[in-house]
Amino acid sequence: MIEIPAEERGVIRVFDLDMAAEQARFLREPGALAQVLGIDEIDLDHVEIFPVSDLEELGLVGYLIQGCGIAETAITPDRDRLAAVQGHVLLLRSRAFGGAARRLTPSSQIRYIASYGERPINWSATSQPPPESSKLYTGGKVAPRDARNAARRIGAALFAGVMILIALTLYLLVF
Repeated sequence: MIEIPAEERGVIRVFDLDMAAEQARFLREPGALAQVLGIDEIDLDHVEIFPVSDLEELGLVGYLIQGCGIAETAITPDRDRLAAVQGHVLLLRSRAFGGAARRLTPSSQIRYIASYGERPINWSATSQPPPESSKLYTGGKVAPRDARNAARRIGAALFAGVMILIALTLYLLVF
């Protein structure tokens, strides 16, 4: 029996699946995995089921370190057990339980290996003053009269262009 505390975050549980490939694929169906874990529901978006052979040279240990962000020092005590996994593996993230407390009673075909905490992301940033260009009203200021003159020139150019097109169209229609 495995206890999942309420509001748990950042934990990945690793299980060895001692079953045929067809049975392991079937666990991806809605309700199937929850049933073999002895719970009512589970969010399959936070569950991984795959054959270890898909990891090729990386292996399960490498995948947990590089792909899941688990510290190598956390995996070291279980390295031999993880390397011995041959068939399919099941990775359950804390989010799969939706923040609710759960009591897992896995079937005999599901063997618990270990739990690992993901490395927390450092969201802090260095405190630097914002650049001068990011402050409001620091750009060059245009005098209102100059802005109106520029707008009039642009408007006059557009008006002249449209009038020339109309005149050209009328000329081509008449002649």
